[in-house]
Amino acid sequence: MDDVTQFGHASIKKGSKSFALASRVLPPELRDDASMLYAWCRYCDDVIDGQEMGHGQIADYKIGQSERLEQLRKDTSNALAGVPTDNPVFAGLARVVKTHSIDYKHPFDLLKGFEMDAEDRIYETVDDILDYSYHVAGVVGVMMANIMGVRDEATLDRASDLGLAFQLTNIARDVIDDAEADRVFVPKDLLLKHGAPIDAAELAKRENWPAAHKAACEQLDIAEQYYASAKVGIKELPFRSAWAISAALAVYREIGERLRDGGPEAWESRVSASKGRKMALALGAVGPAMSRKSVSIAPRDGFYERP
Repeated sequence: MDDVTQFGHASIKKGSKSFALASRVLPPELRDDASMLYAWCRYCDDVIDGQEMGHGQIADYKIGQSERLEQLRKDTSNALAGVPTDNPVFAGLARVVKTHSIDYKHPFDLLKGFEMDAEDRIYETVDDILDYSYHVAGVVGVMMANIMGVRDEATLDRASDLGLAFQLTNIARDVIDDAEADRVFVPKDLLLKHGAPIDAAELAKRENWPAAHKAACEQLDIAEQYYASAKVGIKELPFRSAWAISAALAVYREIGERLRDGGPEAWESRVSASKGRKMALALGAVGPAMSRKSVSIAPRDGFYERP
């Protein structure tokens, strides 16, 4: 295993225990490539948000954010054009994109999502947050599906749906943390519907958590629709890939269920599952992976359509 591959594995292990666990059941070559793609995605996200592996945000992260985004675009363009680099993040991206013939537009769609962060986009409606969620997560699902050999557009739509479900769950989990960092991702229409404030400082106040929790739960209801759609796409994957994706789906759904069941008080600490629970969910995902061919086709009428 060379340095670029080792860096990818170290990145996913440190950055996401859930994804690292799910990736362990992939065939070794796919696990390597999935880890390298993750490393690039994680790096870009951290550069934009002033974090390390999604944590420890610096107070003045907004300063120079647009310039950092342009540098990411430049470095990504150079990597995809074959310009040699000593940075394992971009070397890994270039290797994965070439190996799996991934459309160049997909990495730049992800950077478009980070542009929305840099521009402090305001999310008025559910459609707005679905568009954001595609650009920061749905497109990652598409690229991961490419790594697993998927090429047909219908199945790639389902892969995108899984990414959207993950992101909607992330947003619900992080409502208060985001508000304390002066960010609001739950769309205004859901917040107002449940009597929650749309101002970040107000949203972060403890007395407003019950209303915010109701809005977050409605967003989780939307995520459930996308999780159900994603299960249809798993039908088309080889067993080990299907197992990995089923495991990731189960672990992420657990986050939403814990937030829903825990009420507003769930936000008093980071909502997550224990290592043992994650292992149990991953093992339990063997069944859905084995019976994947029997999943009923669920229509995608009214779902987000990829650009």
